[in-house]
Amino acid sequence: MSLEEKNPVPLINAVHKKNKTIMIIAGEASGDMHGANLVREMLKLDPALNFYGIGGNKLLKEGVQLLANASGMAVVGLTEVISKLGKILKIMGMMKRSMDERRPDLVILIDYPDFNLPLAKAAKKRGIKVFYYISPQVWAWRKGRIGQIKKTVDKMAVILPFEVDTYAAKGFAVDYVGHPLLDLVKPAYSKLESLKMFNLNENKTTIGLLPGSRLSEVTKLLPEMLRASEILAQKIPDMQFILPLADTLEQKTVEDIIAGSSIKVKVIPGQTYDAVSCCDLAIVASGTATLETALLGVPMIIIYKISPLSYLIGKLIVDVQNIGMANIIAGKTVVPEFIQEDVNGNRIAAEAIDILTNDERKQEIIKELAAIRSKLGNPGASRRAAQIACDMI
Repeated sequence: MSLEEKNPVPLINAVHKKNKTIMIIAGEASGDMHGANLVREMLKLDPALNFYGIGGNKLLKEGVQLLANASGMAVVGLTEVISKLGKILKIMGMMKRSMDERRPDLVILIDYPDFNLPLAKAAKKRGIKVFYYISPQVWAWRKGRIGQIKKTVDKMAVILPFEVDTYAAKGFAVDYVGHPLLDLVKPAYSKLESLKMFNLNENKTTIGLLPGSRLSEVTKLLPEMLRASEILAQKIPDMQFILPLADTLEQKTVEDIIAGSSIKVKVIPGQTYDAVSCCDLAIVASGTATLETALLGVPMIIIYKISPLSYLIGKLIVDVQNIGMANIIAGKTVVPEFIQEDVNGNRIAAEAIDILTNDERKQEIIKELAAIRSKLGNPGASRRAAQIACDMI
């Protein structure tokens, strides 16, 4: 059954309604990316729409008036939020006041549930419609949130097929629009062209380091990635290292961390997909980047590290066997994962050497990664979500 057959969303032009105002909240880098594509598609349907809210550079580029920048709000782990709690609560209060002052016609919330669900409740109280795009991971932990979502969210668009059944089991019908990354993860150049563009040697083994989009992730993970890289450089000759820089990070900050290592790493801002497509292997922080790397067909090692207390609490409430989105969608461990104390240079390097020197294993991983794409529906997710949103106005 095709995506459209399973969940038909007629792509008719939205009724032109002048000066409609929409509040959009994207609290993290991936949400900023998906939100920007959603806004672009909505403006195609109705160019008179006005957007304001929270996001990053991508939403700003699409003309969204940002009242707060998401780069200062993104955290990993349950305890890490404490240091930013005051700032986050202040921003939440500001957004609630904006509902009274601006009276938006629609509130669009993208993932980021601990911030967005209270905002959904505030919008409901004020009689403002709520569209939630990209569901919180209720299938992994805190399924009880579905009850709160049913009470406060008017429409939910999900991007993973199994999420439909998760919500249906609790009596909430959601729209499956497919995964927006299918439209986005496309290198502009061939591997050979990219290697030349980045002044990389096509005869060397290329290792990608993707330490995350949040500074807290980078400071925990990049040093161990660099230790692993030092070992790899000693064990395997003719190796080069690149780091595709997330636009939420300062290049100097990352380069300062790299400076403490004995290896050279080429930092590449703004061309993530072309940079990753150059790689023979990537070491990737758990998150959206694991799925992006999978869609590019690049073998990877997934790593994840948070505070010991956050991890302990997480183990008690999270109900998934894998942490990497690529593995979760595959339904099995396609690529290796290292968590907490296992995130160390020696362990990572040993696994990387095994993949790089075992061609049969490497090709099996590439084959399994190719199968992930077929599990993500059809292209056009942002367009389908935009139609749902415009129909709500």
